[in-house]
Amino acid sequence: MGNWTASAWPILISAALKSTLVLGAAWWITVFFRGRSAAARHIVWTACAAALLALPVLSISIPALHLPLANGFLPAEGSSVVFQTTATGVAPSNSPSAQVRVAAMPRVPRAAAVPMDWRSVLVMIWGIGFLVAMLQMVVACIALWRTRRAARPSEYAGLADTLARDLGIAEPVRVLETASGMPMTFGVLRPTIFVPRCAAEWSDDRRRIVLLHELAHVRRSDAATHLMARTALALNWWNPLAWNGWRSFLRERERAADDLVLTSGAAATDYAAHLLEIARTMQAQPATAAAAIAMARPSQLEGRLLAILDSRTPRTHPGRAMGLTAAALAIALMAPLAAIRAQSQAEQAALQDVDATILAANTQKNRQILDQAAVSYERLRKFAEAKKLREASLALAEQVSGAQSTEYAMALVKLGDLARRNGGTKESDEFYSRALAMGDRPDVFPALMRLGLSSKDPEKRREYLERARAVGKNGNDAGTAMTWLARESETDPNGHAESLYRSAISMESPGSAELALSLELYAQFLNQNERAEEAPPIVDRAKAIRKTLVGAAVSSQFVAEVAGVRVGGGVTAPSLLHKVEPEYSEEARTVKFQGTVLLEVVIDVDGVAKNIELINGLGFGLDEMAAQAISLWKFKPGERGGVPVPVQAQIEMNFRLL
Repeated sequence: MGNWTASAWPILISAALKSTLVLGAAWWITVFFRGRSAAARHIVWTACAAALLALPVLSISIPALHLPLANGFLPAEGSSVVFQTTATGVAPSNSPSAQVRVAAMPRVPRAAAVPMDWRSVLVMIWGIGFLVAMLQMVVACIALWRTRRAARPSEYAGLADTLARDLGIAEPVRVLETASGMPMTFGVLRPTIFVPRCAAEWSDDRRRIVLLHELAHVRRSDAATHLMARTALALNWWNPLAWNGWRSFLRERERAADDLVLTSGAAATDYAAHLLEIARTMQAQPATAAAAIAMARPSQLEGRLLAILDSRTPRTHPGRAMGLTAAALAIALMAPLAAIRAQSQAEQAALQDVDATILAANTQKNRQILDQAAVSYERLRKFAEAKKLREASLALAEQVSGAQSTEYAMALVKLGDLARRNGGTKESDEFYSRALAMGDRPDVFPALMRLGLSSKDPEKRREYLERARAVGKNGNDAGTAMTWLARESETDPNGHAESLYRSAISMESPGSAELALSLELYAQFLNQNERAEEAPPIVDRAKAIRKTLVGAAVSSQFVAEVAGVRVGGGVTAPSLLHKVEPEYSEEARTVKFQGTVLLEVVIDVDGVAKNIELINGLGFGLDEMAAQAISLWKFKPGERGGVPVPVQAQIEMNFRLL
């Protein structure tokens, strides 16, 4: 529970502040509309409710707009606690094998939850209040559904049909008789008017007035807007402005219905007298107030009577289209407000560091400064900062070496790689194409490979791979191109797939990721061609390389070995505080491979995972991706007697293709 509440805190506090701004704006607009009709002011409050409901949805669904100005009043995000560890990727449609390959792994215990702090308590209090408010609505709806099933048709249904036609109501409206209670309207898709049994004792004029008022609510679609506004109130139950807006919403709704009755020909004095008598002799049922619209509430009666009897009161009534337009406009205006996020301290510091790095590199005419800084930011998944540095490196390469230089081509390829890691496939292809426009050379090898593997045209794919093979500057590059060419040839009897695999393996460096990939794909080839008995030693060789690569992926950070103790015997388990999702490797995405990587680590007293060791891997670069992600995780260390101690742990990383 603590994990969810900590994650929700930045979203909730941000939505709370923004919703207060929306409610305040609605209040000022209704003040400006004092000379307008009650229906116009009710539209304002309806649009406000729509905006309040859209705010949390927009806040989590549209891209963030980080503004330094927002730091003064919005909480910084990025400190959420998350325990689910799944990397997802989209399987390409151009792969020769359409089937997604799955490697299953045993489940391991999840990390313990983080103790709740005061923020978590406040989030839980808000959640309880929201659930109570929504439960009231559900209970009220259930009670009214039961009442509707038990009630019998009223003898005044014919009169209601005539009045409905006069008001321009096209949908059928049921009129049902109840044992007691105040006249009320309920139902969005099946509008129903409830009248008490004692209506038989009313005068014809009173029955007509009561039915007109309830039909006015049907004509205005008040049952739907009532539920919408009530839900908005449930989300903001803690906010006094929300309650003030709710009361104003109810007041303007009833006055708008009164105005519609009066413009339909009812005499103001007679209508006021009937309304007063109904409010005096009948009581609305509290259990149904959350979902039904009662005709008269004593708390609103005085203001309504004064408005009814005031002949100067504007009684114009905008149509449903105006209300829908206002709600849609309010939601559209909410989008930029919902997108605003505060910059975390790390983001602000990162931007300052980036600007300083760019200034230093430009002063010294040294691209290496920019490229090294970009690599660091890429490792931390700070792609916006890395892109700014890569773009500065590209500009400096053009300035120093020219737009046709090797340096410029390499900078374009790096920008393409960065865009691809960040999900911008179209943008990355544009960078690669710009680099290839300068001609095939060893520096554009990655661009040729990426374009080849992503192409949907088999002939184009093979052409790119052949060009990559020709420009490969070393055995690993040429071997990688040959490996993928071999995979392209697997379905061709004359494609010489096996000879290509063997040639690639012979020229690639021992212990390299390129060799591991060639071995993995070659093993798959053997299994698919009824030669499974030859595959195990090849798979074991690839696994040994991957295990070494996992250690190398994080060894530059943590050189010293740390001995950890096991949980139990007074040793508490570590708790995950912050995680970084692993990225999906291009190799695994291309061959449509998914499954679970299991690693053993030691959570040191500084809350960092060390001694990362591969227990069960998947290959295809996913093992290294998992290790790199775990090295960025932050834990609350385990303790013994209140003192932090290194603790052994196992972590599983689930890789799934969409």
